[in-house]
Amino acid sequence: MYSRKKSLEEIPEEMTAIWSCTSEGCNGWMRDNFAFETIPTCGLCHKPMESGTKMLPALVNTNRDQKSLRKGVSIG
Repeated sequence: MYSRKKSLEEIPEEMTAIWSCTSEGCNGWMRDNFAFETIPTCGLCHKPMESGTKMLPALVNTNRDQKSLRKGVSIG
């Protein structure tokens, strides 16, 4: 019998450094290696964030030094 359902591959997960929003009603979080600031603020509610860890699928960030990148471009 033919089945159109694709077999699901097991995605490897690892403990990942993250930043979580400190606001009670906000569920915002981001991976540390994708943050542009050393201590970021929440992109959803603009409150401070705290560091922690979370089990997430492994991702590779090819631009490892995002925190040293300048925000914006100087005009003039």
